Amino acid sequence: MSTGGGYEIRATGAEARNYNFVAARGPQKTTNSAPPLRNTVWLRSAICSAPIRTDAVRITPSLRSSGRFQNVLVIESIGHLVKSCLGGGVVAIHESYKHCGLWTALFLNIFLGAFVGYCMHILVSSAQTMYGRLQQSKMSYPDLAEATLAAGPFKSLRRYHKCFRYCVDVTIGLDLFGSCCVYTVIMARSIMQLIEGANWIAKQDNYSIRYYIAILVVPCLLLCMITSLKYLAPFSIVADCFIVTIAVSTVVYGIQAASRPLMDVPAYKSLGGVLEYIGVCVFSMEGVGVSLPIENHMTNPHHFYLVLLGGMSVVTGIVMVIGFFGYYGFGEQARSPITLNYPWAPFPIALKAFMVLVIYVTFALNFWVPFDLVWYYLKQRHPENKHWFWERVYRAIFVIVIVGIAVIFPSVSSFMGLLGSFCLSNMGFIFPAFIQLTIEWEDPGLGFMKWRMIRFLFITIFGICLCIMGTYLNAKNMIKAVLDPDDADQE
Repeated sequence: MSTGGGYEIRATGAEARNYNFVAARGPQKTTNSAPPLRNTVWLRSAICSAPIRTDAVRITPSLRSSGRFQNVLVIESIGHLVKSCLGGGVVAIHESYKHCGLWTALFLNIFLGAFVGYCMHILVSSAQTMYGRLQQSKMSYPDLAEATLAAGPFKSLRRYHKCFRYCVDVTIGLDLFGSCCVYTVIMARSIMQLIEGANWIAKQDNYSIRYYIAILVVPCLLLCMITSLKYLAPFSIVADCFIVTIAVSTVVYGIQAASRPLMDVPAYKSLGGVLEYIGVCVFSMEGVGVSLPIENHMTNPHHFYLVLLGGMSVVTGIVMVIGFFGYYGFGEQARSPITLNYPWAPFPIALKAFMVLVIYVTFALNFWVPFDLVWYYLKQRHPENKHWFWERVYRAIFVIVIVGIAVIFPSVSSFMGLLGSFCLSNMGFIFPAFIQLTIEWEDPGLGFMKWRMIRFLFITIFGICLCIMGTYLNAKNMIKAVLDPDDADQE
């Protein structure tokens, strides 16, 4: 059955369900082990529409389906998922615990960990259903979004299949470019403390921190002129070890610094704090963009639920440890990143300095993928013999804009909350729920008492509420901190 958008329903019913997409992928040739997503490239490249270029491995749509990546086992996939989900948000989660309340945040941390994992499962199971219907062995997130509408049951929506794909692409790009803004502020705060010897960043230092952020434009420009990730990917392993070290150090220093009984820590503070916390927590744990790339390269993709169970348990646990002990130990004076609160001693100072290096490299890794996606379209406007020049011009422009935004909004928690509320509420909750409902609309149908529709409404309403309310409150806090820093909450 021809539908449009280049996608065609080739099988239905039992034939589609019995399609062996694992065998259709064919034997996988081994290559270098794949680096993690939030700190490297290979997985994030598979979620973008445009071909992704690297000197180490040329990753294009044809390559993604050609089987040059190594098949990985469940335990390896868990490792990739953990490394991909734990981004820069984990070093600021303790401040969101402070705004939310200790026990409320702890409960929401567990709930959101399970909820995020479930929505990742929704996306993967929907993709595996579409494999059978399209007789196609692999799909990226934008592929799935486009195919869902192009081959879906709603004929009036089929014309918008490209728009849906671009919505996914734009959301991914905003999330990653926005993360670069946050990383710039984290680096500036750490550098400021190392230079000035301050133990925390006060409200009146908002102007000082802007100078440090602005100075970073030069090193960030130089780093982002690197067009091959083979020089940066090895740092991802170091970054993974650093996150574990931070978690252990937070427990130790948090317990040492605690000045009040655990039960005296506020359990709940405000609705605004809860919404900011949800945004930051989702930002710290979300991995929906990596779920399909990981599934695409598993030895047994049907065991992806085990990857989610193990991986999200580890991710949720690390986020909980840093958030709980960070707020409990450092109290109402806690600042982001978490290393700002460590004592002024040789080992903690080394951690503070290493934080700058790790985030610096992570900035380049996060910048690379969305820029490569944008460059795929921009380069079509210039002669091929001038691509080398114009690519670097656009790289410089994007870095300057990113640093400029960070100078204007030198916050961490509110910025992360904004990204989590706007970008990840759509990419992590609303889009997967809509994709699943569309795929299941006719086969197997809405089920007893239309329970699948009820599930869709619950997830979508949650995502819309987080998107609207969380985006509004976090944006309001960011603007308030700029216009009236003396009345803004300390961050």
